[in-house]
Amino acid sequence: MKHLVLASASPARLRLLRSAGIDPEVVVSGVDEESVDAPDVATLVATLARRKAEAVAGGGRATGRLVLGCDSLLDVDGVAVGKPESPEVATARWRALRGRSAVLRTGHHLIDTATGSAASAVGATAVRFGEPDDGEIAAYVATGEPLAVAGGFTLEGRGAPFVAGIDGDPGTVMGLSLPLLRSLLAELGHRVTELWSP
Repeated sequence: MKHLVLASASPARLRLLRSAGIDPEVVVSGVDEESVDAPDVATLVATLARRKAEAVAGGGRATGRLVLGCDSLLDVDGVAVGKPESPEVATARWRALRGRSAVLRTGHHLIDTATGSAASAVGATAVRFGEPDDGEIAAYVATGEPLAVAGGFTLEGRGAPFVAGIDGDPGTVMGLSLPLLRSLLAELGHRVTELWSP
């Protein structure tokens, strides 16, 4: 059995892995996300995912293990949208997005510390936002949930009723695509079944 280290503090990513029978060790990378710049959103999430995985893989705690770094951002007309900085920003964002579509992009970077090999990919899922009224937006923002997640919404939480639909892998929106992880593992010569907990 191979052991996975998740280079992320995201509860949603951890829940996704555990729901798939994988119980990773969590080691937060400490990467300063604000210090990274890139020409487009896909490159930005790929770079952040790689830096997170490399920071943890190089820290000595993951020797002989697989390390997965991920990063998610909402791509709104080519502009990267992360976690809202305040309730006011979250409110303005929801008002601007209602009735529109955007693309949630999640970068994945997997390192096999036993061999030094790595694989990466970016998942993209289109999100169609519903049309919550101002009262619903205010109530949602007051829960605090949108302040903790990229794009200011969730598929599995209180924001779910305000998402009209998605086109693509829901895991990408929640921060980690399990089919994409399986592909990255195969690229490095592993099977996802090797990660299943006994």
